[in-house]
Amino acid sequence: QVQLVESGGGLVQAGGSQRLSCAASGLTISSYAMGWFRQAPGKQREFVVALSWTGDSTYYADSVKGRFTISRDNAKNTVYLEMNSLQPEDTAVYYCAANLRGTYNLKYDYLYEHWGRGTQVTVSS
Repeated sequence: QVQLVESGGGLVQAGGSQRLSCAASGLTISSYAMGWFRQAPGKQREFVVALSWTGDSTYYADSVKGRFTISRDNAKNTVYLEMNSLQPEDTAVYYCAANLRGTYNLKYDYLYEHWGRGTQVTVSS
C-alpha cells in the first residue's frame, strides 16, 4: 500500500522559514517525479514545485521561485520542501504527490498517481 505522509507544517511568521517532509512507503521515490502542490482556503489546488524522477530537473511556480527548494533523500525515501521568506499568501495546505517516471509537464496534478493528505502551513503577518 502506497503512502505519502507530509509533516513539518505549522504556524510561522512572515519572513520566516519552514521545512516540509514527505515520507513515502510502498514506493521508491527514486523512480518517481515528486511534486508539491498547495491549496489555500476558497482556492483551487495549485502547483508549487516538482522534481523529475531522474533528479536532474526541477520546476517551480513563479510565485515561489527563489524562495522554495525541493530535494530528496533516496536513502530515507523522503522528499523535502524548504520554504524561505514565507508570506501570508503562502498559507495553504501543502500536498506531496508522486508521478511514476515523470519528467515533463509536472505542474499538472492529474499526472500524479499518489497523493498525501496534506499538512497545513499558516503564515502570520
